Amino acid sequence: MVNKGVKTEKKPNRLINEKSPYLLQHAYNPVDWYPWGEEAFQKARKDDKPIFLSIGYSTCHWCHVMENESFEDEEVAGLMNDAFVSIKVDREERPDIDGIYMKACQRMTGSGGWPLNMIITPDKKPFYAATYIPKESKFGRMGMLEMIPRIKALWSSQRSEVEKLAEQSTSALSEVSTAGEELNEDTLHEAYDHLMGMFDEQNGGFGDSPKFPTPHNLTFLLRYWKRTGDRMALFMVEKTLSAMRMGGIYDHIGFGFHRYSTDARWLAPHFEKMLYDQALLALAYIEAYQATGKVEYEKTCREIFTYVLRDMTAPEGGFYSGEDADSEGEEGKFYLWTDDEIRSVLSSEETELIKRVFNISKEGNFPEGKSAGRNIFHLTKPLSEHAAFFKLPVEELQKRIETARRKLYGAREKRIHPGKDDKILADWNGLMIAALANGAAVFDDYQYAEAAQKAADFILSKMRNAKGRLYHRYRDGEIAVPALLDDYTFLIWGLIELYETTFEILYLQKALELNNEMLRHFWDEENGGFYFTAGDAENILVRKKELYDGAIPSGNSVAMLNLIRLSKMTANPELEKKAAQIGRAFSRSISQAPAAYTMLMAALDFATGQSNEVVIAGDVEAEDTKNMLRALWKVFLPNMVILFRPNNVEAPEIIHLGDYTKNMSGIEGKATAYVCRNFSCKLPTTDIGKMIKMLT
Repeated sequence: MVNKGVKTEKKPNRLINEKSPYLLQHAYNPVDWYPWGEEAFQKARKDDKPIFLSIGYSTCHWCHVMENESFEDEEVAGLMNDAFVSIKVDREERPDIDGIYMKACQRMTGSGGWPLNMIITPDKKPFYAATYIPKESKFGRMGMLEMIPRIKALWSSQRSEVEKLAEQSTSALSEVSTAGEELNEDTLHEAYDHLMGMFDEQNGGFGDSPKFPTPHNLTFLLRYWKRTGDRMALFMVEKTLSAMRMGGIYDHIGFGFHRYSTDARWLAPHFEKMLYDQALLALAYIEAYQATGKVEYEKTCREIFTYVLRDMTAPEGGFYSGEDADSEGEEGKFYLWTDDEIRSVLSSEETELIKRVFNISKEGNFPEGKSAGRNIFHLTKPLSEHAAFFKLPVEELQKRIETARRKLYGAREKRIHPGKDDKILADWNGLMIAALANGAAVFDDYQYAEAAQKAADFILSKMRNAKGRLYHRYRDGEIAVPALLDDYTFLIWGLIELYETTFEILYLQKALELNNEMLRHFWDEENGGFYFTAGDAENILVRKKELYDGAIPSGNSVAMLNLIRLSKMTANPELEKKAAQIGRAFSRSISQAPAAYTMLMAALDFATGQSNEVVIAGDVEAEDTKNMLRALWKVFLPNMVILFRPNNVEAPEIIHLGDYTKNMSGIEGKATAYVCRNFSCKLPTTDIGKMIKMLT
């Protein structure tokens, strides 16, 4: 782990005892930082000081900028230490804290982002909010040197006004959710119309710049295409996936996707790489491959997996959280190339080929006025056009590009790498488990299933306490932060996918156990839906419910889909009722902007459309069983659950979870498919073609 900002000749502050890479980055700041905890709040009450709460994450570029400008500056630190008790929070380690204060910031300022800097009272109530704050005031933005004395003066001379504002800000955070009407198919059409209105036909994606991948928009559109046959839905998906793969947002040398594009063309990325983006994008490319059969989607997904398994996988099996945008104090330096650097690695023939294909120039192609001859690899034409220019078969061109890429990758590996955030988060790992398990099935590649199993086994064995309760974060042998809703829902998602790939009954059993635990600790019995924090968790300010499907889908959206799937798998209608209650609990908000909840739209599509339960009876190692499963996985059938009932086992575990499977057995010892809809099953068949016809 590279701890950016650590200066060992300086005296450490309290953060030196933390495990979070982000907090450790600030452990040698002259600011007298506290971690979030009662010690800091007691100190603030005792000294009668407000709290400077600063929230960020280790791969955040502007967090680094503010640290370098202000938190490492003796003058700023002196003012902070005099006026405040200062608390640092890693938003990835404590998304519960971040979520509350980000909402407060958005209400108070109309916007949000990281670093998130809040001034709060000793009883945690916010009265001042900002994101990045420069050291000195400029361009109408108040700097730290001016802001700190002002806040100190307000606190001492206008306390009643400050406390009144803090009370108002806190009251505005309180949520009262009242159930609305049942969601129906009309909501799906409204979400689609909204997405179509935002679609960028020229560049792919939605809206202008900055442009985020938001893969669940695409997976919803694939379901909408499947439901309606609307070709425009499929076009939006393909245009976006192809444009992202060709653009600079994709790392053409080392693979994997950067966080987002700062422009509308997917050219100039914000260079950090996050685990959740790799997982969600992999799932989108897998489904696009199932829907179209186009090998470029498989290739992209496999390359994402190559990156994750090579660079983001811990020896214990879990997956790391992210990689920094910065190296050597500069964003993107690791990823950009000059013409001379490329020529020093490749032959002249290889150089000319790579320059033409990836738009490399002596002047540099990287925008924003600071190119200095630096280039980002990106494609503007399909390889078939380049192959025609070079008078080569496409396959031969691909081989030559790959040979050159390997050389460039080897040279890049010798550079100083961006920092890696090596904490392991249960929720993001759940997403990656889901993606790898899905990829293993669709691409018939067991190495991905093995990686998913290793990660799942690690979380189930190492990220729970003695009582079996799940925890959010693991690092350096320590678990911390009781699990939040996303930890449960994303991990359950991963375990369902892992069961449907390996048919190891343990993973379905654990998914159901975790689902029961989640219902017990997070469900709102009065109004429906899930709270973000457990009923016995730390009380911060308010107990929130998250629904918005932003950079990652919300826990409630994923829970709704999980509940439907588990209901179908176990023939438990109570779980499906809970899923419907989630939709009703938030229907008023959803009806105002359904395209903001595209993961929930995928769940609604499952709930209101044609869905199937498929039971395969056979020998999991037999070739006829494998062929039947391969055929199932190859087709895009998103609203389907698969169970496996082994032949020649008198009372297999699956019948205890799904009673309706107990009389299903192979015909004449062959692999046999039972295709059911709402547990009403058609005649079993050993014919793969007939099975697929029943489903499509």
